Amino acid sequence: MPPPALRPGIIPLRPLGLGDILDGTIKLIRSNPKAVLGLSAVAALLASVPVAIGQAFLLDAMPSPLDDPASFATAESELTTVSGVLGQYAGTLISSAISFVVVTVLTGVLTRILGRAVFGGNISAGEAWQLVKGRVPALFGVVGMMAAIMIVPLIVFVLLLVAIAMNASDSSALGWIAGLTILFLIAYLAYYLFFRTRFAFASSAVVLEGRGPVDAMRRSWHLVTGDFWRVFGILLLTSILVGLVASLLTMPFTLAGTLFGMFGASSAATTIVTAVLIAIGGTLGAMFTYPFEAGVAGLLYADRRMRSEAFDLVLQTAAIEQQRQGWVHASADELWHPSNSARS
Repeated sequence: MPPPALRPGIIPLRPLGLGDILDGTIKLIRSNPKAVLGLSAVAALLASVPVAIGQAFLLDAMPSPLDDPASFATAESELTTVSGVLGQYAGTLISSAISFVVVTVLTGVLTRILGRAVFGGNISAGEAWQLVKGRVPALFGVVGMMAAIMIVPLIVFVLLLVAIAMNASDSSALGWIAGLTILFLIAYLAYYLFFRTRFAFASSAVVLEGRGPVDAMRRSWHLVTGDFWRVFGILLLTSILVGLVASLLTMPFTLAGTLFGMFGASSAATTIVTAVLIAIGGTLGAMFTYPFEAGVAGLLYADRRMRSEAFDLVLQTAAIEQQRQGWVHASADELWHPSNSARS
């Protein structure tokens, strides 16, 4: 029976199974909760507040079903008011823009924390930021290219629908649009999942290997090759699990805020309480989602390097030396560079 694998930090230094990856992600959060959860909470709050404020104004603009049930039943007209439009769109757009910035930075910081945690070392949020801030432009480059990959098909499809609507009669255009929309949604889901899986390790390559955006995406594509379905399955399972847990955390506060906004008196206090409750719900859900998804992606990246590059041998040698010295030196971060891979 072979001896157990060396485990100086959050994972055993050998190719990982699903249980190792999920357990390692939980250990990442528990080993450094102040940095991991603290940063995630700040990022989640920044992204949740605009949506919460928008929803609160939307609910405030609608009549209360207790005061005027008839008006409430036809409240669709309220959605065209300034408050309604702001509630539906402005908050979501602002939140999306904020999320683009804070989640990109957060992913980089969490990946750096994970890189040290594999060796059993802890790093503060400030130290992680100092190490990551030089990589932020490359991280935005990766996220920007991913956004372009995902948005371009949507733009092409919308232009196609407009062309069909302009060049066909009303009855025939409606049928074509409905059929094409169904086919497109099915194809786009497959398209989205494929590229999301292929480029899942690009952020890790930017932060831990110091690569540029294009090189990092090429690196991710290469690492996923040969194990696509396993990587896809673990990422999909993680999204489902995280979505369920986040929903359980979010739902009580969102439901309470929605009911308070619907049935409460139309006043500034009601709007504020509604926004606070919805923001708390959104923050709790995202505070769990951000670090868990980043942790799973980072550990899957490490697993693929161990399987395809015998990187576990490099990690084991370094861990033994660090155990001999009695501490984890900052130079451990350099071991993630691909020049240290046994098959680089």
